[in-house]
Amino acid sequence: MDCLGNRDLLNLPKTAFLASSTIPTDMVLRCYDWATQMAKEEQCIISGFSSHLEKEVLHFLMKGRCPIILVLAREMYRQIPSELQPLLDAHRLLIISVSKAVRQSKATAHARNKYICEIADKILFVGVNAESSLSPLKEKYRNKQTIVSKK
Repeated sequence: MDCLGNRDLLNLPKTAFLASSTIPTDMVLRCYDWATQMAKEEQCIISGFSSHLEKEVLHFLMKGRCPIILVLAREMYRQIPSELQPLLDAHRLLIISVSKAVRQSKATAHARNKYICEIADKILFVGVNAESSLSPLKEKYRNKQTIVSKK
């Protein structure tokens, strides 16, 4: 496992954000509201930020002040994406690679998501149904689940 950034973030209470690839529109909007609120707080958010919704949530979080842990399901970046550099410079970001694979696969994504669930204090699963690859993790870690509240 490779790490880059502020390792002290691992000592903070962490909320995982894991989203399926297919999300109902009303849930997407609630996730945007959730991410906007989390960006204002100092609670650490951990995710792979690889699904479409997870990437959009990351952009909301980056605009705020919350600490972020990005877990890759592939080898560490050879070059840090320019949008992440300011977060590294501000000590708000930790990037963790849980695989030596060149590209993400279903197996490495599952290993990444399992790692995220194991170290998170709370987990927000979004759009997970019986067919979702996240379904077994949602069942296994149901004691850590949190919800996106309705406004």
